[in-house]
Amino acid sequence: MKALLSALFAGALLAGCSSADSPALEPIPGSITYGGQPRTKLSKSPVGSAVYHQFYNGTGQRVEETYILQPDRSLKLVRREIGPDFPD
Repeated sequence: MKALLSALFAGALLAGCSSADSPALEPIPGSITYGGQPRTKLSKSPVGSAVYHQFYNGTGQRVEETYILQPDRSLKLVRREIGPDFPD
């Protein structure tokens, strides 16, 4: 009985961990994919490779983005961090 309750409790906790619930990141001005996918394809990079991009937004904050190369050679934005240029 204890094992069954533990399994049900763990299942309930894990059900809330789905990444499908989180909204996808949208490109912002300065992002590689802002205005659509880039014209050039990353043909030599393996699928699943991470592509990192840094730029400054309109307010002067440093933006760091991470993309993952998809099987169709498009880039998927998976992470964005915005912060000051020089941390305190």
